[in-house]
Amino acid sequence: MTSQTRLLQTDGLTQHILEAGSGPLVLLIHGFPELSISWRAQVQVLADAGYHAVAPDMRGYGGTDKPAGTDAYGILDLVGDMVDLVRALGETSCVVVGHDWGAPVAWHCALLRPDLFRAVFGLSVPFQPRRAKGPPTPAMAAISKRLGRGDLYISRFQAADAHEPFDADPATALRKGFYGYDGATPDERQSTGFIPEGEDFISVVPDDATLPPWMGEAHFAGYVAAFSAGGFKGPLDWYRRLDANWAATAFLQDARITVPAAFVVGERDPVRNYSGQHEAGLKDWIPDLRMQDVIPGAGHWLQQERPDEVNRRLLEFLRGLPA
Repeated sequence: MTSQTRLLQTDGLTQHILEAGSGPLVLLIHGFPELSISWRAQVQVLADAGYHAVAPDMRGYGGTDKPAGTDAYGILDLVGDMVDLVRALGETSCVVVGHDWGAPVAWHCALLRPDLFRAVFGLSVPFQPRRAKGPPTPAMAAISKRLGRGDLYISRFQAADAHEPFDADPATALRKGFYGYDGATPDERQSTGFIPEGEDFISVVPDDATLPPWMGEAHFAGYVAAFSAGGFKGPLDWYRRLDANWAATAFLQDARITVPAAFVVGERDPVRNYSGQHEAGLKDWIPDLRMQDVIPGAGHWLQQERPDEVNRRLLEFLRGLPA
């Protein structure tokens, strides 16, 4: 079944989606710096298996609207976009799947609207409960200082001009980003997530970085075209809202995800250097965690690096859910 793209008008936002199939809705949420096309393999397999697979370009990305103000990119806005999208698709429930930044959005969809998002499947970034001790960026800075490895890139992204080096050369930024976090990249050349003084997210990756084995030139050209046109400000604004998200979600303190859930991560995903601590306690926060798996040798771009392995686990999870 061939996938197609279209625009959908939701509450105050025009969303561009990639979709295929008919049947129960499965919503696929991408992360940074990705697009709906990051889910091509999943959209096709899900459609063939009898599901309606929908992958949107998220707010600030690709063909979807890009509000100008940083305050428009909070977690409640992002969850609201997905609620609106489900309604615009004419559905009353779905399974939500998220990768990278899309995983926190998916986790919060399940946390906030379990009536609508009946199950959640997270890739690469585990659910991280709200810290009672205070907002996240000061904690990140303290950890970085203690480790002495430089600043966590998320801290660097807080700067108002952090997107400018990306906008100056989107092709190089994307090539290095995909290479630095890929499972096929040797240990000594992988990004760690920490940036020494005088360097930035792009410069820490070797200049001779190549496209990962799974990334063809035509596929890469789609990313370059989208980010050249839309820029990186909106995507980085997601990061700039982290402390505001913490302030806006006091009502979620100690809340648990009650719907059926799964979490899959690549063994060599550099994100585990700073979010891996949350993997061990997932069952405490997600009582109905039905799958928690590590894919050997895989890096961060899990659904693109290892589509067959991700698809097998995703279909297994979906088939185990109530009809």
